[in-house]
Amino acid sequence: MSVATLGIQGHCAHCQCTLLLKPWQLNAIAINEPFTCSHCQKSLQLNDPKQIKRFKSLDSLAMLKASLLVMVCTALMVALVLEWMALLSVVEQLNVSLVAIFVYFIALRFARQRQHMTLILEAAKSYAD
Repeated sequence: MSVATLGIQGHCAHCQCTLLLKPWQLNAIAINEPFTCSHCQKSLQLNDPKQIKRFKSLDSLAMLKASLLVMVCTALMVALVLEWMALLSVVEQLNVSLVAIFVYFIALRFARQRQHMTLILEAAKSYAD
């Protein structure tokens, strides 16, 4: 997965720049570690509980594409078998197939839109004594 397809951006609290987050920065956010801004080199961290929850919810979208493919293949096979058994006509089988493929693309579009977010990154807390 490339960085451009993730679409997760971060807004720096120090320099007010919005930057496309790299995978290592996303990993730092996931494990709640501070990282440096690529513009101002100051330490940043995601602290907002609502944004952390939304960021963590992206994990549930990871298996969505595979699950949707299984659903579409199952729907196509069931429609094909029902047509062979003469319980569906060819037109009805085509309609079921088209609806399954339509649901696949709509769900993928929703997932991609959900992945695009801008996280407000705050100054990291210093743990130095």
